[in-house]
Amino acid sequence: MNRVERPLSPHLQVYRPQITSVLSVLHRGTGVTLSLGIFVLLYWLLSIAGGEQAYINAHVVLGSWLFKFFYLGWCFCFFYHLGNGVRHLVWDVGIGFDRGQYRVSGWCVVIFSLIASVSYSLAVIL
Repeated sequence: MNRVERPLSPHLQVYRPQITSVLSVLHRGTGVTLSLGIFVLLYWLLSIAGGEQAYINAHVVLGSWLFKFFYLGWCFCFFYHLGNGVRHLVWDVGIGFDRGQYRVSGWCVVIFSLIASVSYSLAVIL
């Protein structure tokens, strides 16, 4: 018999994106984004150590509208990562594995993240 070389599992193009897979990728992406925010914190701390003029320069840069836009994104990343982390903790207890439950909890995390990040940004950043 001739042997046909086939993959052992279906390729990613065969699968339709599901809410759990999309939210899992988003969770990892927000974690990386939050980690990159450490460089902004480092810049701010180094400006404090660099003296008054360095701090004033950093205050101008970090207070610009461009950075306020990035702060809104970081706020979303923080609240999404927090909400999805709590969702995973609930899953660790064994709750929420039914199809309807994980869909509802996934959408709740997204809605919570949007509302929390916009309201926090309006209250503090802007």
